[in-house]
Amino acid sequence: MEEELALFCGDSGKSVRATLSSLKMLDVGKWPIFSLCSEEELQLIHQACVFGSAGNEVLYTTVNDEIFVLGTNCSGCLGLGDVQSTLEPRRLDSLNDKKIACLSYGSGPHLVLATTEGEVFSWGHNAYGQLGNGTINHGLVPSHISTNLSNKQVIEVACGSYHSLVLTADGEVFAWGYNNSGQVGSGSTANQAIPRRVTGCLQNKVVVNIACGQMCSMAVVDTGEVYVWGYNGNGQLGLGSSGNQPTPCRVAALQGIRVQRVACGYAHTLVLTDEGQVYAWGANSYGQLGTGNKSNQSYPTPVVVEKDRIIEIAACHSTHTSAAKTQGGHVYMWGQCRGQSVSLPHLTHFSCTDDVFACCATPAVTWRLLSVEPDDHLTVAESLKREFDNPDTADLKFLVDGKFIYAHKVLLKIRCEHFRSSLEDNEDDIVEMSEFSYPVYRAFLEYLYTDSISLSPEEAVGLLDLATFYRENRLKKLCQQTIKQGICEENAIALLSAAVKYDAQDLEEFCFRFCINHLTVVTQTSGFAEMDHDLLKNFISKASRVGAFKN
Repeated sequence: MEEELALFCGDSGKSVRATLSSLKMLDVGKWPIFSLCSEEELQLIHQACVFGSAGNEVLYTTVNDEIFVLGTNCSGCLGLGDVQSTLEPRRLDSLNDKKIACLSYGSGPHLVLATTEGEVFSWGHNAYGQLGNGTINHGLVPSHISTNLSNKQVIEVACGSYHSLVLTADGEVFAWGYNNSGQVGSGSTANQAIPRRVTGCLQNKVVVNIACGQMCSMAVVDTGEVYVWGYNGNGQLGLGSSGNQPTPCRVAALQGIRVQRVACGYAHTLVLTDEGQVYAWGANSYGQLGTGNKSNQSYPTPVVVEKDRIIEIAACHSTHTSAAKTQGGHVYMWGQCRGQSVSLPHLTHFSCTDDVFACCATPAVTWRLLSVEPDDHLTVAESLKREFDNPDTADLKFLVDGKFIYAHKVLLKIRCEHFRSSLEDNEDDIVEMSEFSYPVYRAFLEYLYTDSISLSPEEAVGLLDLATFYRENRLKKLCQQTIKQGICEENAIALLSAAVKYDAQDLEEFCFRFCINHLTVVTQTSGFAEMDHDLLKNFISKASRVGAFKN
């Protein structure tokens, strides 16, 4: 089980880790839906939300403050005025000039967003009045929700499967939509097609955070208390019972504990305390409570994640997955992971909780509005890469084939044993090089700055010669990899010859096997006709031993 999970999250999933770790900290390309976008489009993304029953819809904003949508457009949830699906990003012109502060989505799906100015817009599925516009007609374009909110500044939004909550700047909660279990907190089970303030126990409280499960609602107040209402069949309200709650009720079991944030899965709940501790309750059939078993819990239960304090919790109503991030930057996940059940917090190789939902959750959605911040910080490696062949900072020039290559003495001495001795007492600013070609020597110097090479297989042969001469074993391996990747019938004999010349035994064996497997074509090439006599004799002898000439 642990080995299988490592394919998605763990330390032994080396091939996956090698791919993912090379990506930037938050890479929207990890969500499958973004494979429909071009590289140019991905580079422009500033915010994004992936939603829908299969993670097949997306809304994103660009660095130019334009809003685009893409996907299957179920119930008109793309807001384009129609129900046509689209493989190409289409601009959502009706929200032109609006900047998104927060956004949430339901299962229909329906979308609710708040702008940076505190206005609320909604569109999509509306069979239960979850758009808050007074109707039960699907909303094909975004509409401004003003009833009871016209003088309010909304700072947070949350959607359950078919109901919606918003939080205002003055700490009030408004709800609307499907209410079969009391999830809009009105005291009845009648659906509510317009926003109404949630009162009862919250009447004189200042709410600082809201969240929705599939059919339940949560609010954290400024004193650290948690209030819950709605469906409770799996104990997701944390009240020690399974009875539904039509009005807000305080989670008494958290008495004396100050909660900062709440996050809801499909039918489970997570809270984060001011001491960095996580408690969970509700449905647990996938291990989403992180308790080590699959038994539902109707009371808050501590989730044990090493000694480091937790600073972020993550869940969303369309999945059975939980995630958390520690102060030290470690990201844990538990619950459903690609169909598997993970009942204890599992340390992943991810750098943010968003990646857990992109790579582990079903469907691959986002648990919050993603924000892709431009990162101007350069690592040491990136800084060195940038300085290669830079005449402005270089203190050494190599003259090769009449062209200059600019370098830095101290870096060459640090990176290469040959230069450590040859440059030790060398006061010259220019070094002439005639033993190797310009492309080969430039590739060698660039390797010292970047740890990588980019050459044709034929030029890599020249670099293999240089790597052998300078005893750069790692570079020698890189050259052999490049040659293997670029071998074809036409150059196979030349590459075999080079492998023999530079005593690259692994490469020699690889080239020989390639020649045997493509013997008919290889023996008709000019390279074979011009083959060195001794090499030809050895080749025929070896080919005979492996049965290449048997009928």
